[in-house]
Amino acid sequence: MTEQVDLNADMGESFGPWVMGRDDDILGVVTSANIACGFHAGDPSVMAETIRVAHTHGVGIGAHPGFPDLQGFGRRRMQMGREDLQAAIRYQVGAIQGVARAQGATVRHFKLHGALSNMCSENEAMARACYEAALSVDPDLIILILAATAQQKAVEALKCRWAGEIFADRAYNDDATLVDRAREGAVIHDPAHAASRIVKMVQAGAIIAESGAHIPARIDTICLHGDNEAALQIARTVRAGLETAGIRLAPVGT
Repeated sequence: MTEQVDLNADMGESFGPWVMGRDDDILGVVTSANIACGFHAGDPSVMAETIRVAHTHGVGIGAHPGFPDLQGFGRRRMQMGREDLQAAIRYQVGAIQGVARAQGATVRHFKLHGALSNMCSENEAMARACYEAALSVDPDLIILILAATAQQKAVEALKCRWAGEIFADRAYNDDATLVDRAREGAVIHDPAHAASRIVKMVQAGAIIAESGAHIPARIDTICLHGDNEAALQIARTVRAGLETAGIRLAPVGT
């Protein structure tokens, strides 16, 4: 059984006056934050404020780049050439690093968002292109990957620092990929159910698919989505469940 895990959340996804999620509250519960870099969500001011609050709470800060798709929230699949994709990744990592550095904070990890992440979970070459781009900006980044997918094959080939991630609020297919959001039950809204299944997965050292299949996986970090309306309660309930089970929580890489 894993004795220590990170609890992370996707955030910094508001844009101007349009508020997405309850970032300030969630940052008091999680141990790491994946902060939008302006392509799928967020803007420079939102990024700066999210970093400030995360840094104040001692929460690990990560880059969360996605496709250039504000209207679709980065959840629409796009086709980009390798060079364009790598340039987009470098641009987003550089942006968040600059904003963080200005506040005396450090970007510790890197995690792909939405459709880009899903496509990379199926395509090792695409995942490797993204990770190579991020590491060319900062070779010390910890790459968060969807455990037991093509993303893991990519980081293993690159021999970089990485952490295996599972989701508290998403259902799984038998190949460790996420159930498509268009399907009923793909997103989990019940905090008690989310906590129960996560504790079981961590204790088993495996992803538990909707079919009941166990997929052995390295579990270093657990994610919840900040835009889920139940995100705050899920975060609190999952954290309480893990702590009750004797599992310590700490930022990834510590």
